[in-house]
Amino acid sequence: MAAHQRLMNMMFGTICSQVVGTAARLGLADHLGDDELGYQELAARTGTHPGALARLLRALAALEIVVETRPGTFRLGEAGMPLRTDRPDSQAAAVLLFTDPALLDSWKLTEEAVRTGQPTFEGLYGTDFFGFLATQPELSQRFNATMRQVSLPIAHLVPVSYDFTRYRTVIDIGGGDGTLLSQILRGARTLRGVVFDSPTGVAEASSTLTAAGVADRCRIEAGDFFAAVPEGGDIYVLKNILHDWDDERCATILGRCREAMPADGRLLIVESVLPDVVDTSDPAPYLTDISMLVNMGGQERTRYEYEQLCRRAGFAVTAVHPTVFPTSYSLIEATPV
Repeated sequence: MAAHQRLMNMMFGTICSQVVGTAARLGLADHLGDDELGYQELAARTGTHPGALARLLRALAALEIVVETRPGTFRLGEAGMPLRTDRPDSQAAAVLLFTDPALLDSWKLTEEAVRTGQPTFEGLYGTDFFGFLATQPELSQRFNATMRQVSLPIAHLVPVSYDFTRYRTVIDIGGGDGTLLSQILRGARTLRGVVFDSPTGVAEASSTLTAAGVADRCRIEAGDFFAAVPEGGDIYVLKNILHDWDDERCATILGRCREAMPADGRLLIVESVLPDVVDTSDPAPYLTDISMLVNMGGQERTRYEYEQLCRRAGFAVTAVHPTVFPTSYSLIEATPV
Protein backbone atom coordinates (compact mmCIF):
# COMPACT_ATOMS: atom_id res chain seq x y z
CA MET A 1 0.00 0.00 0.00
CA ALA A 2 1.31 3.43 -0.94
CA ALA A 3 2.48 5.58 1.96
CA HIS A 4 -0.14 8.28 1.37
CA GLN A 5 -2.95 5.69 1.34
CA ARG A 6 -1.72 4.20 4.61
CA LEU A 7 -1.69 7.66 6.13
CA MET A 8 -5.21 8.40 4.87
CA ASN A 9 -6.49 5.14 6.34
CA MET A 10 -5.01 6.10 9.71
CA MET A 11 -6.54 9.57 9.50
CA PHE A 12 -9.97 8.00 9.03
CA GLY A 13 -9.45 5.74 12.04
CA THR A 14 -11.78 7.78 14.23
CA ILE A 15 -14.54 7.48 11.65
CA CYS A 16 -13.97 3.72 11.40
CA SER A 17 -14.26 3.28 15.14
CA GLN A 18 -17.49 5.31 15.22
CA VAL A 19 -18.97 3.27 12.37
CA VAL A 20 -18.18 0.01 14.18
CA GLY A 21 -19.31 1.45 17.53
CA THR A 22 -22.64 2.53 16.03
CA ALA A 23 -23.12 -0.96 14.62
CA ALA A 24 -22.54 -2.38 18.10
CA ARG A 25 -24.94 0.06 19.77
CA LEU A 26 -27.63 -0.74 17.21
CA GLY A 27 -27.07 -4.47 17.71
CA LEU A 28 -26.76 -5.02 13.96
CA ALA A 29 -24.74 -8.22 14.35
CA ASP A 30 -27.39 -9.76 16.59
CA HIS A 31 -30.16 -8.69 14.26
CA LEU A 32 -28.38 -10.22 11.27
CA GLY A 33 -27.28 -13.40 13.06
CA ASP A 34 -26.95 -16.10 10.42
CA ASP A 35 -29.40 -14.40 8.04
CA GLU A 36 -29.30 -12.09 5.06
CA LEU A 37 -31.51 -9.05 5.51
CA GLY A 38 -32.38 -6.00 3.49
CA TYR A 39 -31.61 -2.58 4.90
CA GLN A 40 -35.34 -1.74 5.16
CA GLU A 41 -35.93 -4.74 7.45
CA LEU A 42 -32.87 -3.85 9.53
CA ALA A 43 -34.05 -0.24 9.78
CA ALA A 44 -37.43 -1.42 11.07
CA ARG A 45 -35.76 -3.66 13.64
CA THR A 46 -33.36 -0.98 14.85
CA GLY A 47 -35.64 2.05 14.65
CA THR A 48 -33.35 3.88 12.24
CA HIS A 49 -33.75 5.91 9.06
CA PRO A 50 -33.64 3.40 6.14
CA GLY A 51 -31.53 5.52 3.83
CA ALA A 52 -29.05 6.49 6.55
CA LEU A 53 -28.77 2.89 7.73
CA ALA A 54 -28.09 1.74 4.16
CA ARG A 55 -25.16 4.16 4.04
CA LEU A 56 -23.85 2.87 7.38
CA LEU A 57 -24.14 -0.71 6.12
CA ARG A 58 -22.19 0.12 2.97
CA ALA A 59 -19.44 1.64 5.09
CA LEU A 60 -19.45 -1.51 7.24
CA ALA A 61 -19.24 -3.59 4.06
CA ALA A 62 -16.21 -1.58 2.93
CA LEU A 63 -14.62 -2.46 6.30
CA GLU A 64 -15.62 -6.15 5.79
CA ILE A 65 -17.79 -6.12 8.91
CA VAL A 66 -20.77 -7.05 6.73
CA VAL A 67 -21.04 -8.34 3.16
CA GLU A 68 -23.48 -6.90 0.62
CA THR A 69 -24.67 -10.05 -1.12
CA ARG A 70 -26.90 -8.18 -3.58
CA PRO A 71 -27.93 -4.54 -3.75
CA GLY A 72 -29.36 -3.48 -0.40
CA THR A 73 -29.06 -6.94 1.23
CA PHE A 74 -26.45 -7.77 3.83
CA ARG A 75 -25.04 -10.58 5.94
CA LEU A 76 -22.35 -10.58 8.60
CA GLY A 77 -18.77 -10.79 7.40
CA GLU A 78 -16.07 -12.70 9.23
CA ALA A 79 -14.78 -9.53 10.89
CA GLY A 80 -18.30 -8.77 12.12
CA MET A 81 -18.89 -12.11 13.82
CA PRO A 82 -17.28 -11.03 17.14
CA LEU A 83 -19.89 -8.24 17.37
CA ARG A 84 -22.52 -10.89 18.09
CA THR A 85 -23.25 -11.03 21.80
CA ASP A 86 -24.17 -14.73 21.69
CA ARG A 87 -20.66 -15.89 20.74
CA PRO A 88 -18.06 -17.03 23.30
CA ASP A 89 -15.47 -14.88 21.48
CA SER A 90 -17.72 -11.80 21.46
CA GLN A 91 -15.95 -8.45 21.48
CA ALA A 92 -19.15 -6.40 21.57
CA ALA A 93 -18.56 -5.13 25.10
CA ALA A 94 -15.03 -3.99 24.20
CA VAL A 95 -16.31 -2.09 21.16
CA LEU A 96 -18.99 -0.40 23.26
CA LEU A 97 -16.45 0.48 25.96
CA PHE A 98 -13.76 1.95 23.72
CA THR A 99 -16.25 3.95 21.65
CA ASP A 100 -18.02 5.32 24.74
CA PRO A 101 -18.13 9.14 24.77
CA ALA A 102 -16.36 9.26 28.15
CA LEU A 103 -13.25 7.65 26.69
CA LEU A 104 -13.48 9.43 23.36
CA ASP A 105 -13.58 12.85 25.01
CA SER A 106 -10.22 12.25 26.68
CA TRP A 107 -8.72 11.14 23.36
CA LYS A 108 -9.46 14.61 22.00
CA LEU A 109 -6.82 15.86 24.43
CA THR A 110 -4.05 13.45 23.41
CA GLU A 111 -1.75 16.34 22.51
CA GLU A 112 -2.15 17.72 26.03
CA ALA A 113 -1.29 14.33 27.54
CA VAL A 114 1.84 14.12 25.39
CA ARG A 115 2.90 17.65 26.34
CA THR A 116 2.34 17.16 30.08
CA GLY A 117 2.89 13.43 30.55
CA GLN A 118 -0.37 13.34 32.53
CA PRO A 119 -3.70 11.63 31.74
CA THR A 120 -6.47 13.94 30.59
CA PHE A 121 -9.36 11.86 31.93
CA GLU A 122 -9.22 13.19 35.48
CA GLY A 123 -9.23 16.79 34.29
CA LEU A 124 -12.44 16.15 32.37
CA TYR A 125 -14.34 14.21 35.02
CA GLY A 126 -12.82 15.23 38.33
CA THR A 127 -11.73 11.69 39.20
CA ASP A 128 -9.52 8.99 37.76
CA PHE A 129 -10.85 6.34 35.40
CA PHE A 130 -11.63 3.76 38.07
CA GLY A 131 -13.25 6.35 40.33
CA PHE A 132 -15.45 7.34 37.39
CA LEU A 133 -16.40 3.71 36.75
CA ALA A 134 -17.62 3.42 40.33
CA THR A 135 -20.24 6.09 39.56
CA GLN A 136 -21.33 4.66 36.21
CA PRO A 137 -22.96 1.21 36.63
CA GLU A 138 -23.56 0.60 32.92
CA LEU A 139 -20.04 1.60 31.91
CA SER A 140 -18.63 -0.44 34.81
CA GLN A 141 -20.53 -3.47 33.59
CA ARG A 142 -19.11 -2.96 30.09
CA PHE A 143 -15.62 -2.62 31.52
CA ASN A 144 -15.97 -5.87 33.48
CA ALA A 145 -17.38 -7.64 30.42
CA THR A 146 -14.50 -6.32 28.31
CA MET A 147 -11.95 -7.54 30.83
CA ARG A 148 -13.61 -10.95 30.77
CA GLN A 149 -13.53 -11.06 26.96
CA VAL A 150 -9.91 -9.92 26.84
CA SER A 151 -8.96 -12.40 29.57
CA LEU A 152 -10.42 -15.51 27.98
CA PRO A 153 -7.70 -16.23 25.38
CA ILE A 154 -4.78 -15.60 27.71
CA ALA A 155 -6.57 -17.32 30.61
CA HIS A 156 -6.55 -20.56 28.63
CA LEU A 157 -2.85 -20.20 27.82
CA VAL A 158 -1.36 -19.12 31.17
CA PRO A 159 -1.90 -22.57 32.80
CA VAL A 160 -0.19 -24.34 29.88
CA SER A 161 2.66 -21.81 29.82
CA TYR A 162 3.51 -22.05 33.52
CA ASP A 163 3.55 -24.93 36.04
CA PHE A 164 1.17 -24.14 38.90
CA THR A 165 1.07 -27.71 40.25
CA ARG A 166 4.06 -27.03 42.55
CA TYR A 167 2.06 -24.50 44.57
CA ARG A 168 -0.63 -24.82 47.23
CA THR A 169 -2.48 -21.48 47.06
CA VAL A 170 -2.60 -18.94 44.25
CA ILE A 171 -3.90 -15.43 44.87
CA ASP A 172 -5.05 -13.50 41.81
CA ILE A 173 -4.67 -9.79 42.61
CA GLY A 174 -7.12 -7.69 40.63
CA GLY A 175 -8.61 -10.93 39.35
CA GLY A 176 -12.01 -9.50 38.46
CA ASP A 177 -14.66 -12.11 37.83
CA GLY A 178 -12.20 -15.00 38.27
CA THR A 179 -11.79 -15.89 34.59
CA LEU A 180 -8.04 -16.41 34.85
CA LEU A 181 -8.09 -18.06 38.26
CA SER A 182 -10.78 -20.53 37.23
CA GLN A 183 -8.60 -21.76 34.37
CA ILE A 184 -5.53 -22.02 36.62
CA LEU A 185 -7.48 -24.08 39.15
CA ARG A 186 -8.93 -26.34 36.47
CA GLY A 187 -5.40 -27.14 35.33
CA ALA A 188 -4.08 -27.90 38.83
CA ARG A 189 -6.54 -30.05 40.74
CA THR A 190 -4.86 -29.79 44.16
CA LEU A 191 -4.43 -26.03 44.02
CA ARG A 192 -6.58 -23.63 46.02
CA GLY A 193 -7.13 -19.99 45.11
CA VAL A 194 -8.25 -16.52 46.13
CA VAL A 195 -9.63 -13.95 43.71
CA PHE A 196 -9.10 -10.43 45.06
CA ASP A 197 -10.45 -7.22 43.58
CA SER A 198 -12.65 -4.23 44.36
CA PRO A 199 -16.28 -4.95 45.30
CA THR A 200 -17.45 -4.10 41.78
CA GLY A 201 -14.58 -6.08 40.29
CA VAL A 202 -15.53 -9.35 42.01
CA ALA A 203 -19.28 -8.84 41.60
CA GLU A 204 -19.58 -11.69 39.09
CA ALA A 205 -16.77 -13.91 40.37
CA SER A 206 -19.04 -16.37 42.17
CA SER A 207 -20.93 -17.31 39.00
CA THR A 208 -17.71 -17.63 36.96
CA LEU A 209 -16.02 -19.90 39.51
CA THR A 210 -19.17 -21.98 39.95
CA ALA A 211 -19.58 -22.44 36.20
CA ALA A 212 -15.95 -23.59 35.98
CA GLY A 213 -16.52 -26.13 38.77
CA VAL A 214 -13.83 -24.68 41.05
CA ALA A 215 -15.86 -22.65 43.54
CA ASP A 216 -15.20 -25.19 46.29
CA ARG A 217 -11.45 -24.53 46.00
CA CYS A 218 -11.59 -20.76 45.84
CA ARG A 219 -12.66 -17.86 48.00
CA ILE A 220 -13.55 -14.35 46.95
CA GLU A 221 -12.21 -11.30 48.76
CA ALA A 222 -12.92 -7.63 48.09
CA GLY A 223 -10.55 -4.84 49.01
CA ASP A 224 -8.07 -2.23 47.87
CA PHE A 225 -4.71 -3.51 46.64
CA PHE A 226 -3.11 -0.16 47.44
CA ALA A 227 -3.87 -0.80 51.11
CA ALA A 228 -3.35 -4.54 51.54
CA VAL A 229 -3.71 -7.87 49.75
CA PRO A 230 -4.65 -11.28 51.19
CA GLU A 231 -1.99 -13.27 52.98
CA GLY A 232 -1.54 -17.01 52.75
CA GLY A 233 -0.56 -17.50 49.12
CA ASP A 234 2.64 -19.00 47.86
CA ILE A 235 2.17 -17.52 44.39
CA TYR A 236 0.62 -14.13 43.62
CA VAL A 237 -0.61 -13.34 40.10
CA LEU A 238 -1.05 -9.85 38.61
CA LYS A 239 -2.58 -9.91 35.14
CA ASN A 240 -3.07 -6.63 33.26
CA ILE A 241 -2.86 -4.67 36.50
CA LEU A 242 0.48 -2.88 36.47
CA HIS A 243 -0.02 -1.33 33.04
CA ASP A 244 -2.96 0.64 34.48
CA TRP A 245 -0.76 2.60 36.88
CA ASP A 246 2.28 4.85 37.06
CA ASP A 247 5.55 3.66 38.60
CA GLU A 248 4.79 4.98 42.09
CA ARG A 249 1.46 3.21 42.37
CA CYS A 250 2.86 0.06 40.77
CA ALA A 251 5.55 0.03 43.43
CA THR A 252 2.83 0.29 46.08
CA ILE A 253 0.88 -2.66 44.63
CA LEU A 254 4.01 -4.77 44.36
CA GLY A 255 5.02 -3.74 47.87
CA ARG A 256 1.69 -4.96 49.25
CA CYS A 257 2.26 -8.31 47.54
CA ARG A 258 5.75 -8.49 49.01
CA GLU A 259 4.40 -7.82 52.50
CA ALA A 260 1.75 -10.53 52.19
CA MET A 261 3.82 -13.37 50.75
CA PRO A 262 6.28 -15.69 52.49
CA ALA A 263 10.03 -15.47 51.89
CA ASP A 264 9.85 -18.42 49.47
CA GLY A 265 6.81 -17.08 47.61
CA ARG A 266 6.55 -16.26 43.93
CA LEU A 267 5.15 -13.37 41.93
CA LEU A 268 3.83 -13.88 38.40
CA ILE A 269 3.14 -10.76 36.33
CA VAL A 270 1.12 -11.32 33.14
CA GLU A 271 1.51 -8.32 30.86
CA SER A 272 2.58 -7.23 27.42
CA VAL A 273 6.35 -6.84 27.45
CA LEU A 274 7.54 -4.37 24.85
CA PRO A 275 10.73 -5.18 22.94
CA ASP A 276 13.62 -2.75 23.26
CA VAL A 277 13.06 -1.67 19.65
CA VAL A 278 9.55 -1.24 18.21
CA ASP A 279 8.09 -4.33 16.53
CA THR A 280 6.00 -3.01 13.63
CA SER A 281 4.25 -6.35 13.11
CA ASP A 282 1.93 -5.73 16.08
CA PRO A 283 0.91 -2.13 16.79
CA ALA A 284 -1.65 -3.10 19.46
CA PRO A 285 0.59 -2.81 22.56
CA TYR A 286 1.89 0.59 21.45
CA LEU A 287 -1.62 1.93 20.87
CA THR A 288 -2.65 0.48 24.23
CA ASP A 289 0.30 2.32 25.73
CA ILE A 290 -1.06 5.64 24.45
CA SER A 291 -4.50 4.70 25.79
CA MET A 292 -2.91 4.18 29.20
CA LEU A 293 -1.26 7.61 28.94
CA VAL A 294 -4.46 9.43 28.00
CA ASN A 295 -7.02 7.65 30.18
CA MET A 296 -5.26 6.14 33.19
CA GLY A 297 -1.73 7.39 33.59
CA GLY A 298 -0.28 3.89 33.28
CA GLN A 299 1.94 2.44 30.58
CA GLU A 300 3.16 -0.65 28.80
CA ARG A 301 6.75 -1.52 29.71
CA THR A 302 9.88 -3.32 28.55
CA ARG A 303 11.50 -6.16 30.47
CA TYR A 304 14.06 -3.74 31.89
CA GLU A 305 11.31 -1.44 33.17
CA TYR A 306 9.54 -4.35 34.89
CA GLU A 307 12.82 -5.41 36.43
CA GLN A 308 13.28 -1.89 37.82
CA LEU A 309 9.74 -1.84 39.23
CA CYS A 310 10.20 -5.21 40.88
CA ARG A 311 13.54 -4.20 42.39
CA ARG A 312 11.93 -1.14 44.01
CA ALA A 313 9.41 -3.38 45.76
CA GLY A 314 11.84 -6.05 46.95
CA PHE A 315 11.63 -8.55 44.10
CA ALA A 316 14.10 -9.89 41.59
CA VAL A 317 12.92 -11.00 38.14
CA THR A 318 14.16 -14.54 37.61
CA ALA A 319 12.56 -15.42 34.27
CA VAL A 320 10.33 -14.08 31.51
CA HIS A 321 8.23 -16.71 29.75
CA PRO A 322 6.69 -15.67 26.42
CA THR A 323 3.29 -17.29 25.83
CA VAL A 324 2.25 -19.01 22.63
CA PHE A 325 -0.48 -16.42 22.27
CA PRO A 326 0.22 -14.32 19.15
CA THR A 327 0.73 -11.04 21.00
CA SER A 328 3.43 -9.56 23.19
CA TYR A 329 2.08 -11.13 26.41
CA SER A 330 4.69 -12.69 28.68
CA LEU A 331 4.78 -14.23 32.15
CA ILE A 332 7.29 -12.37 34.33
CA GLU A 333 8.39 -14.50 37.29
CA ALA A 334 9.93 -12.82 40.33
CA THR A 335 11.03 -13.83 43.81
CA PRO A 336 11.43 -11.85 47.05
CA VAL A 337 14.94 -10.62 47.85
